Amino acid sequence: MSNQLAKVQELMDLRAQARLGGGQNAIDKQHERSKYTARERINMLLDEGSFEEMDMFVKHRCTNFGQEKKNFLGDGVVTGSGTINNRLVYVFAQDFTVFGGSLSETMSQKICKIMDMAMMMGAPCIGINDSGGARIQEGINSLAGFAEIFQRNILASGVIPQISGIFGPCAGGAVYSPALTDFTLMTEGTSYMFLTGPKVVKSVTGEVVDSEQLGGASVHSTKSGVTHFTSKTEEEGLEMIRKLLSYIPQNNLEEAPYVDCTDPIDRLDDVLNEIIPDNPSKAYNMYDIIRTIVDHHDFFEIQKDFAKNVIIGFARFNGQSVGVVANQPKYLAGVLDCNTSRKAARFVRFCDAFNIPIVTLVDVPGFLPGTGQEYNAVILQGAKLLFAYGEATVPKVTITLRKSYGGSHIVMSCKQLRGDLNYAWPTAEIAVMGGSGAAEVLYAKELKEAEDPAALMAHKVQEYNDLFANPYVAARYGYIDDVIEPRNTRFRVIRALQQLHSKKQINPAKKHGNIPL
Repeated sequence: MSNQLAKVQELMDLRAQARLGGGQNAIDKQHERSKYTARERINMLLDEGSFEEMDMFVKHRCTNFGQEKKNFLGDGVVTGSGTINNRLVYVFAQDFTVFGGSLSETMSQKICKIMDMAMMMGAPCIGINDSGGARIQEGINSLAGFAEIFQRNILASGVIPQISGIFGPCAGGAVYSPALTDFTLMTEGTSYMFLTGPKVVKSVTGEVVDSEQLGGASVHSTKSGVTHFTSKTEEEGLEMIRKLLSYIPQNNLEEAPYVDCTDPIDRLDDVLNEIIPDNPSKAYNMYDIIRTIVDHHDFFEIQKDFAKNVIIGFARFNGQSVGVVANQPKYLAGVLDCNTSRKAARFVRFCDAFNIPIVTLVDVPGFLPGTGQEYNAVILQGAKLLFAYGEATVPKVTITLRKSYGGSHIVMSCKQLRGDLNYAWPTAEIAVMGGSGAAEVLYAKELKEAEDPAALMAHKVQEYNDLFANPYVAARYGYIDDVIEPRNTRFRVIRALQQLHSKKQINPAKKHGNIPL
């Protein structure tokens, strides 16, 4: 064999060694846990044959605690670029077969290189997390590596989409990178996130809890709202990331993606003309309306199990990607509260950062009352949503379906928060409050002195409803641009988006606003 062929063979051998990560035994253990390896995950995520790996031959430089005797090519993370539906993305995947995926200084440098390239190229960055946290043997160098990653997450925020997939452990300081990204996905049963683990919790507080109860996918999808999506399998999770990216532009300088649409824009949905119950206290399902009016009835929901009284997600109208925000009357009557406000606010801000128009469907009776809400700063939480809508300069189309009362009317993309086109169904009720509450305030003295308070109350409620329980008072002042036939909603939204396509709106020059956090 010639010298050149020998060197080529050496390269092939080194590549084969690098692709084995921590070795075949470690790979087998990973599979026994019902988990894929870093490279297997990347291959499932990206278009076939598109992955271009970088830094395959990197090794750590630590000599503490005998680490110089343990070296693996790639050092616990696989990084590179590829395509998803023929669009460029950058990706890193922590390799649990190497030191449990723990972060070293050189791992951080590999990840930071990929993030820097994603910023330069204006392409999404996807991180797949499966790590035991900081590599303790490297001490402060590992912590500095985490901080370098976080700084890049911060600078990339609002510039390129950032997505985190949690496919195993993610604990301690490592959780802050996913928390700083735009969307997080967790797998059920095999992933968890927490700042302090069960052992520390028990030693400090005495509370006995396991990893799943403390930070499993079910906890973060229903209670904390930390994760946006959960999947039963890794295959399902990776496919969800692919679908999510189909609605999002490559960066903040591009427009929302278009796809060819075969769903007629003038499709009339007669069911909508009768979907609102005659009884204003009776619920209906907002999902039925959303799926009826969007392209091909396809709605991609985000945080579906968290704060279910508001619905957020992506859809398309005549092929154009839009963000949908809607109250859900079927859950807590669609009221706004602490969790729904911050859930919707962050989504509105994401859409605004990436030039995605926002369609808002309103049926909101108010904010949830009570000490629990007030003590948890519902004032500040509601102000977040108010700030997000008022700051957003993307096209905003608002449809009021039924109730829109008081402060919650203002918060849900009203005309004064620069809603571009505000429509209402004939069933809309736009007022300071509902009829019974208004009557109790306006006629408190008369009701107290009346011979038949119930009869007087019913009369006054009807009187108030006749005056305000309709969209025409708001329309008279121009706060509603038009009252539309419900079955024509799809067509009117599409025409509105077409009209707003060339919208130009610039906020006052500033370093940044101070959103109420």
